[in-house]
This record gives sequence, C-alpha cells and structure tokens, in this order.
Amino acid sequence: MTNSQYISVRETAQLLEISEKKVMDLIEQRHLQAYRIANKFLRLKRADVLSLRNAGVIAKETVEYVYTSAERMRDFFYFNDFYLIAAGIAVWLLYLIFLR
Repeated sequence: MTNSQYISVRETAQLLEISEKKVMDLIEQRHLQAYRIANKFLRLKRADVLSLRNAGVIAKETVEYVYTSAERMRDFFYFNDFYLIAAGIAVWLLYLIFLR
C-alpha cells in the first residue's frame, strides 16, 4: 500500500478487510466520501477510511470463494491455449518429418 493521502477502492477494501463491492456500497450509502481524479480514478481519503475502521462500525467479511477443479481446468486451458496448440503443431510436424 502507498502512504499517500488518497487511496484506491482496492486499498480501502484491504484496510477495512471487506470486499470492493462493499466499499462501493458504503460510498453509495454516503458512509465514505469518494473523489474522482481526472474523471476516471475513484479515490478515498486515507484518514476517512482509517477513522471508519477505528470506529468499529464495519464488520469484516470472512467469505472465501471455493475454486473448484473444473474452474482450475478451464482457466488452465484459457490461459495456456497458445502453448498447447503450438506443442500439438510441433508434435505433428515432428511426426511428419521422422515417421513418414
């Protein structure tokens, strides 16, 4: 985390130990004041976040999402498809060169 006066939504979520969606809900409910920088980046004052954390009004979230084996396999093929296809083509070319 940075030591700047303004922090991102992700850093806020980490400080409060809640999800980023919960941070956005707190902004919408006016419990936290958010500032837009360059009409693109959403930032919050570190002092406001720390005072909200120290007040103890925010309950920490301990929900963990299960990463199933099917999701792991899907992600493996999604992120490694190029390498799998390249390896398949290399094996096919080696077959054509040496076994024909």
